Amino acid sequence: MTHRQPLPADLFDELCPSSLVPFRVGDKWAALVIRCLEDGPRRFSELRVPLRRVTPKVLTQSLRGLERAGLVSRTAHADPKLGVHYALTPLGRSMLEPLEAAYAWAAEHWDELLDARERYEAPAVGRN
Repeated sequence: MTHRQPLPADLFDELCPSSLVPFRVGDKWAALVIRCLEDGPRRFSELRVPLRRVTPKVLTQSLRGLERAGLVSRTAHADPKLGVHYALTPLGRSMLEPLEAAYAWAAEHWDELLDARERYEAPAVGRN
């Protein structure tokens, strides 16, 4: 396996364009997992760094759902030192371009999306 840069802990800030994309692939975290795997296979512990807000149980469920959908492959190596790696399948890689377009759209409409969220979550005066 080739050496890749570690995933940065702040890859997905609490409010980032990825979190404002108005549609989901799979579950809430699936698109973020796909993005984490775009540069090559990763161990579960590597995925936990930028996805620190996701519990291990939920991350496992997300990975299983992506595997079931044919977007991610799981490889358990015979050598325990190598552990288990997750990687995008060709089908999963085909999601990168549409997801990038969705991220770009969310970034372009960042202020509007945040304003809409704030308006929705603000206590409604006189609303019953």
